[in-house]
Amino acid sequence: MATGQVLVVEDDEDIAELIAYNLRKEGFRATCVASGEEAQRKLRTESYNLVLLDLMLPGIDGLEVCKGIRKHPGTAELPVMMVTAKGGESDVVAGLELGADDYIVKPFSPNVLLARIKTLLRRRKKAPGEADAPIETGLLTIHPGRHEVKIGDQQVELTNMEFRVLYFLAGQPGWVFTRYQIVESIRGENYPVTDRSVDVLITGLRRKLGSAGTRIETVRGVGYKFTEA
Repeated sequence: MATGQVLVVEDDEDIAELIAYNLRKEGFRATCVASGEEAQRKLRTESYNLVLLDLMLPGIDGLEVCKGIRKHPGTAELPVMMVTAKGGESDVVAGLELGADDYIVKPFSPNVLLARIKTLLRRRKKAPGEADAPIETGLLTIHPGRHEVKIGDQQVELTNMEFRVLYFLAGQPGWVFTRYQIVESIRGENYPVTDRSVDVLITGLRRKLGSAGTRIETVRGVGYKFTEA
């Protein structure tokens, strides 16, 4: 049986009850709220292992809630799965760029949802004392523990997804990865992210890195690689 506290942010009462029922059946503890404001209050006062977050909410929408989760030090590493009827590519990209860890589109199978939740929690879980090592290459420093990127003394603000892509590529300089391999390595298999979505992320990452962005090279017909300093 799984364990953990899940915050379900869903304004459709029937869907919220269905999700909560299936979570509890698997051993999770589920708390349901119906608005972004309620979610923010809960996140300030209680501890959770995962947030299931609808995009279309009354008042503060799901994207703003996700943005707030990633900005606050106490919740910056909290796994977030977006559960929504908005399944267009631009919606997927927007959610991932703001730091969502996964994205499932309504209508969905409860069994598929539970499988994705368990996969996400396994991927995020680390053994005691385990930590990803910082990367220093040229003037670029990438520190996963602090979720910090610097070029010299200047800090670069990246979304959670951009940070993961950079850390993955920079950790294996010179190696060429397909778009699928990039998505698979940082998110797991079978995620609703297209080749175009990866290109959009890389473009944004290069722009934020400035001159250092040229180190992420496009390998025509294959994918991307990070070059040595």
